[in-house]
Amino acid sequence: MHAPLVIKIGGSALENEVTAPSVWKAIAQIHAARAGGVVLVHGGGQAVDRHLLRLGLASERREGIRITPPEHAEEIAAVLAGKVNKSIVGELAKFQARAVGLCLSDGMSQKVIKTKRYSFDAGRVGEVVRAHGFDGALIRVLLAHHFLPVLSSIGIDDRGFLNVNADDAAAALARELSAGALVLLTDVPGILDGNKQVVKEITPLEIETMVTAGSISGGMIVKARAAAETAVSTGVPVVILSGNDPASLADWAAGRAVGTRIVAHLGAAR
Repeated sequence: MHAPLVIKIGGSALENEVTAPSVWKAIAQIHAARAGGVVLVHGGGQAVDRHLLRLGLASERREGIRITPPEHAEEIAAVLAGKVNKSIVGELAKFQARAVGLCLSDGMSQKVIKTKRYSFDAGRVGEVVRAHGFDGALIRVLLAHHFLPVLSSIGIDDRGFLNVNADDAAAALARELSAGALVLLTDVPGILDGNKQVVKEITPLEIETMVTAGSISGGMIVKARAAAETAVSTGVPVVILSGNDPASLADWAAGRAVGTRIVAHLGAAR
């Protein structure tokens, strides 16, 4: 089976009414043209925030994650695995993509457990772990029949729903599926150097050098380090592209030099 492309979308790129239709079109076209197909993973934090606000539920974040009390978990799942997921399926269908909406635990695709990685109790926050019996077989079957799996970052354990960071979910799927690449559609065009130019290719060591020099700063430090960690842990190249630029994804798929490609080491396969 050919290697699929895993794409993660979230943030403003997911809800931008001006540019989003071009992104859905590009994803549908790439899926149709690529032998291994596309797997799409999505978040939807802004939609969740609006929903919780309407219900009068205070939303707290700590260390960049959403604290998820049990009473929030069902509401978050309803938004991400329900409204947002099915809306994306509908948008892709407009461009003739045979999209199928799933969550991480459908078909035992991924094993998700309540996370213990933080020094505090994050509530019903999950993480994907490798486990016997969870092998992504359903996703492979769908891809083999030219369907486009669309996965919300919601998992399920024996106590109910778990809210999973969408970047982490996409990285786990990319590793499990031996993806050709993991594309992160973000609010930035890529990693910028000291002259504010997009760095075309970079390694984790070079990222740390740029952080030390101050070329990578602020919120981009977290994004760059997370992408580097994913490239190392999965062995899959990670590409950061702008989800707000309608041409960015299509240009990258056509082989044009856009975005930043993060590889575990120089000379890694393209």
